[in-house]
Amino acid sequence: SQYSAVDTNPLSVYIMQPIWNEIIKIVPLWIAPNLLTFSGFVMILVNYFLISFYDWDYTASGTSPGLVPTWVWLFSAFTTFCAYALDSIDGKHARRTQSSTPLGELFDHGLDSWATSIFVLSFFSVCSRDNGKTGVSVYTMYIYLSIVLFNFMCSHWEKYNTGVLFLPWGYDISQVVLIAAYLLTGAVGVEVWQKPFLFGYYITDALVILLIGFSLFLSFPQTLYNIHRAHLKKTLKNDSLYEGLLPLVSPLLLFILLTVWVVLSPGNILARQPRLFLWMVGVAFSNVICKVIICQMSSTRPELFHWFLFPLALVVYAAISGLLGWTEEVVLAMFTALVTAAHVHYGVCVGRQLSEHLNIYIFSLKKRVQE
Repeated sequence: SQYSAVDTNPLSVYIMQPIWNEIIKIVPLWIAPNLLTFSGFVMILVNYFLISFYDWDYTASGTSPGLVPTWVWLFSAFTTFCAYALDSIDGKHARRTQSSTPLGELFDHGLDSWATSIFVLSFFSVCSRDNGKTGVSVYTMYIYLSIVLFNFMCSHWEKYNTGVLFLPWGYDISQVVLIAAYLLTGAVGVEVWQKPFLFGYYITDALVILLIGFSLFLSFPQTLYNIHRAHLKKTLKNDSLYEGLLPLVSPLLLFILLTVWVVLSPGNILARQPRLFLWMVGVAFSNVICKVIICQMSSTRPELFHWFLFPLALVVYAAISGLLGWTEEVVLAMFTALVTAAHVHYGVCVGRQLSEHLNIYIFSLKKRVQE
């Protein structure tokens, strides 16, 4: 299927696109677009692990400011900008080198589906965990992450039904806000997040309210409107309501299972291991959504239940019934490792299959020699 995307965000159209059009001129023509995509993702990962090193349990910013060195926040701003730039120019570069392929589209959106959660998890270190005075509770973090992932899912569910990816406005805005937040933290220190700035509200409160407002009153209605419009124009990909809603079943079940674990965990797993738990949420979600992206690209039907749901259901049952007891954190760590390894393995396999099928290399513009 031919890739089509629509971007109507004024920030993107009038400010960012002209910047990307300048940056792209310095990229050598022999560089493969997937290399740009992947480099951006690696930068996000490096940044995430760097912040995790200084702030494993999200308390560094709230307990004693200065635990995370200033250079780390400035490095975060730099890597976030680079990743944003690379993610924005990879498609332009593919068209410029006439190397646009379904593999590139899948690679881009697949990595985006994982990067989305990593951006959010890195940002939580800025506002820090609730310590009674300032900070955000781990439950707010979980809800916040879920809303961001729900938004991401919506745009791909919409593409599954309409064949067109309407780029969410939230993306460019969130990247610019993230970069600004890191620069502000680097310049002024984390204290800026711990002082009320307007009517007793903190900046973090404003950001949470913005996010929820954006999602529920802009993104989601826009998605429903676009699907409705396609229905009226008779351009919908799927005839039946069941087919149209099918991709939502696994993500919703995933969210329900995870929420049950968070709420009913005897050892209060989210409070004990927020970084591990939220990482696992992001990876599991990314794998579920990758399947939807592949189905949408290959015009196949997604399966009703994603396989992750079965081991997850077992783990959640064992945890909330008290079967796991004190080993709940150990089992979470093992399950997180399993899910992450499975996701990476899946990505590598799909990438290799597609590169063989399309007769191209993933990270090089050289043509494969036919055997």
